[in-house]
Amino acid sequence: MDSQFQQRSTTTTGVAVRYVAFAVLSTAANFFVQAIVLQMAPRSGLMPSILAGTAAGFALKYVLDKNWIFFDRYTSHRDEVSKVVLYGLFSVLTTLIFWGFEIAFWTIWKTELAKYTGGAIGLGIGYIAKYALDRKFVFKPREA
Repeated sequence: MDSQFQQRSTTTTGVAVRYVAFAVLSTAANFFVQAIVLQMAPRSGLMPSILAGTAAGFALKYVLDKNWIFFDRYTSHRDEVSKVVLYGLFSVLTTLIFWGFEIAFWTIWKTELAKYTGGAIGLGIGYIAKYALDRKFVFKPREA
C-alpha cells in the first residue's frame, strides 16, 4: 500500500470516517439479508433472519476492518485463524448487545420499524465497543 496514502488515512478522523462508513455498510448488508430471508421464508420467524443478517454483516465488517481500518497484513495461516476467532468472539459479545436491542424493540412495539431501530441502536453501541476490543486484542498495532 502507498505509504503516503496509509499515513493520511490513519489519522483519527480518517479512521473514524471509514469505520462509521463500514459500520453503515455492514449494517445495511445485515438488514438487507434479513429482509431477503423474511421474504423467502416469512413463516420461519425472526431468528433465522437475524442469524443470516449477522453472518453477512460479520464477514463484510471483518474484511473491511482488517484491510482499511487496521491495515493488517497477512502473516501466516495460524495468525489469521487466531485473528478471525478472536474477532468472532468479540463479535459474539457485541452481537448480544445488538440482538438485545433488536429483540427488545420488536417485543415491545412489534413493528418492522421498531425492530430495525433497535437493531441500529444495538449495532451502534456494539461497534464502538468492538473497535476498542479489536484495536487492543485482534489487530494490535505493530511495534516499530
